[in-house]
Amino acid sequence: MRKMLAAVSRVLSGASQKPASRVLVASRNFANDATFEIKKCDLHRLEEGPPVTTVLTREDGLRYYRMMQTVRRMELKADQLYKQKIIRGFCHLCDGQEACCVGLEAGINPTDHLITAYRAHGFTFTRGLSVREILAELTGRKGGCAKGKGGSMHMYAKNFYGGNGIVGAQGQIFEAYNMAALWKLPCIFICENNRYGMGTSVERAAASTDYYKRGDFIPGLRVDGMDILCVREATRFAAAYCRSGKGPILMELQTYRYHGHSMSDPGVSYRTREEIQEVRSKSDPIMLLKDRMVNSNLASVEELKEIDVEVRKEIEDAAQFATADPEPPLEELGYHIYSSDPPFEVRGANQWIKFKSVS
Repeated sequence: MRKMLAAVSRVLSGASQKPASRVLVASRNFANDATFEIKKCDLHRLEEGPPVTTVLTREDGLRYYRMMQTVRRMELKADQLYKQKIIRGFCHLCDGQEACCVGLEAGINPTDHLITAYRAHGFTFTRGLSVREILAELTGRKGGCAKGKGGSMHMYAKNFYGGNGIVGAQGQIFEAYNMAALWKLPCIFICENNRYGMGTSVERAAASTDYYKRGDFIPGLRVDGMDILCVREATRFAAAYCRSGKGPILMELQTYRYHGHSMSDPGVSYRTREEIQEVRSKSDPIMLLKDRMVNSNLASVEELKEIDVEVRKEIEDAAQFATADPEPPLEELGYHIYSSDPPFEVRGANQWIKFKSVS
């Protein structure tokens, strides 16, 4: 009996010790912030430009990473939905240019106003709309940010008047430059130079590719648009310049689009696949931020991978909504034509059907 009790005691003792011997507590202290050198901006009619060093906090870095990864995954999902013919019509994707929209938002205030041309999905997200509202708009559903009637080129949010379908329609550009300079308006003009137009390179289309100088008497900056920290600091500098009463300023963000001009453009007839791959491998904005954060102990690879998983799930859930939500009914065709006006009859293609407008 004593031997049996001793044996049982040894077994119980071993059972209580073994789990403890296999427990691994991984404790890691991350840095709160880190200082980075950034590329110097080219200047036009300016004596001083944005700083060449900047501080990135761990909190901001994680937020920027999540936002850029969300825009990237959202655009890749839009590509998939378009190829499945769930998204129809025009669709202009901005993957590769994530540092522009996220860096710009990091440099201004939510109360500032932003207007853009097409390729606006990223700006729509950074201005505060959800992926669900954006994808639902792309698929033409009631839950979209423009109730399914705007599509890829007509998306709006608070203080965001975006997605104008015609280049330059957000301000006939040289007239707008002139008026802003004459009246010293607090306006930042931004050229997202992704190196290609509709189907040709900027070098083949423009005698001068110094777009940051195109404002003539308006000061200008040429910025590394693939580096979110460069974009953020340049935007902060530009915003402070405007707020001080000095008038407008022009920023050229040198960036790159991975897709073609639109989904109808494969994007490889006027550039090589090797060129696209080289940019992906050397200058990708998400990769650059990730490397900085990991190498400076602002985050771990595993932590960023967890964010990737969470973002993928968010995108999949939004896509499920965007494909299941109903389309707007036909009787709402005339809704929201004008604001704060009494309802009126809208003449349609069929004279026997009358539509009522609703503000």
